[in-house]
Parts: sequence; C-alpha cells; structure tokens
Amino acid sequence: MSHHILEIDHLRHVYPDGTEALRDVSFSVSHGESVAVIGANGAGKSTLLAHLNGHLLPHSGEVRIGHIPVDRSTLLEARRTVGMVFHDPDDQLFMPTVYEDVAFGPMNLGLAGGELKNCVAEALRRVDAEHLAAKAPYHLSAGEKRRVAIATVLSMSPDILVMDEPTNGLDPYARRQLIGLLKDFHHSKIITSHDLDMVLEVCQRTVVLSAGVVRADGPTLEIFRDEALLRECRLEKPLSMQGCPVCGA
Repeated sequence: MSHHILEIDHLRHVYPDGTEALRDVSFSVSHGESVAVIGANGAGKSTLLAHLNGHLLPHSGEVRIGHIPVDRSTLLEARRTVGMVFHDPDDQLFMPTVYEDVAFGPMNLGLAGGELKNCVAEALRRVDAEHLAAKAPYHLSAGEKRRVAIATVLSMSPDILVMDEPTNGLDPYARRQLIGLLKDFHHSKIITSHDLDMVLEVCQRTVVLSAGVVRADGPTLEIFRDEALLRECRLEKPLSMQGCPVCGA
C-alpha cells in the first residue's frame, strides 16, 4: 500500500443498537500531514479512527490507503501501514517486559536475531525509553506507558500514525514530553483529542466532527478562531487563545 494518501469517502457506520455514529464523512490526509479530529463526546471520533485500519468496517462508503480500499482482504497490509495508539495504553501492553511488548509485532512479521534487536532498540530510542526495556509495563508511569505504546507501533514501521487522546491522564511534564515527540515525528499523523492546546501545537489542520458529521475542515488556527462553530459543536477555544481569567488580558 502506498503511504502517500489516506482517503475517507462518504463513510457511514451504524452500531447494532441503531446508533448512526458516522454520516457521510469524507476527507483525505496527504503524506506528512498532521491532522486533528476534534469534537464533543459522542461526535464519532473514536469510531472514525477504528475504521482507519479496519478494526471497524463501514456500512457504506470506504477508507482507502494509497487508493486501495481497506476491507477484509487488505486488513493485514492496512494494519502495517496505519499504526494505532489506543486511548488506554494498558490495552496495548500485555507482555512481561517492555522489550517483549515492542518486539511482539516485528516478531510476528518474521524478524529475529540481530535484526529484531535493532528494530526494538530503534523504536525505544525514538521515544526516549531505552532504559525501560527490562521493566514490566505495569511498573511504568502513565507517561512512560504512553511512550512505550508509541514504540510498539513504531517498531512496525507504519506510514501513518493514529492516536486516540494521547495526552489523556498525563501530568504536565509527561504531556510536554509527548508533544515534543509528536512534533519530531515525520509520519502522517491523525490525532483525536480534547486537549486543544496540544492540537494547536502539533496539528496544522483540524477536522471538526459533530453528531457523526464533518462540520469543518481547515487550518487549525482558523478553526479555533470561529467561535460560532466551536459553540455549536460544544467546543471552546484552547486555553492559550482565551483571555486571562484574572486580569482579562
């Protein structure tokens, strides 16, 4: 699969209880773009992400990676191309040690010996977590778990990095470390988050979802300046764009 473009074309998804989570969602992401998908709870963000590497398949419409549809016949390649970092890193870390967690994916692709060792070392180096290799995941802090979860994805050499609420639960220091990591990555990135200040720093483009519909798609700063749009979609400006609550400046 080519990594140069991801296309979402008239995507619709209905859950078994009849909830229409996505309605005619369309947009594309080019190579190297960093795109945020924002919206209130229930807007359809996580459902959308789950379609990008085939965890969910649409009722109508399609997702294409390099112009190839994501369907049951292309799931394996789609999941190698689109690396998903889950909302909760505990869902991604299940081996006795960090090293084994990061090695799990490449081993299943057939890597072994020195090639596997180098792959794991490089993935851990990129997230500044080499010193955690021998640790048990359940002994890590929230920020360390998040970095290791990213390493498990990077070890698979994806072309597109997809992250669901990456700063959720992080203290300010760990959050700042993660933002630095994301800004240094040159992957195409698709990120959902309620942390709109992080979105402002990391993502040049933002897609706004509301009730399963794309309400806006454009430069992040322009989106955050549209107060009427934000209000209608139950959002607010990033704190850095709001006036000081003490002095009013």
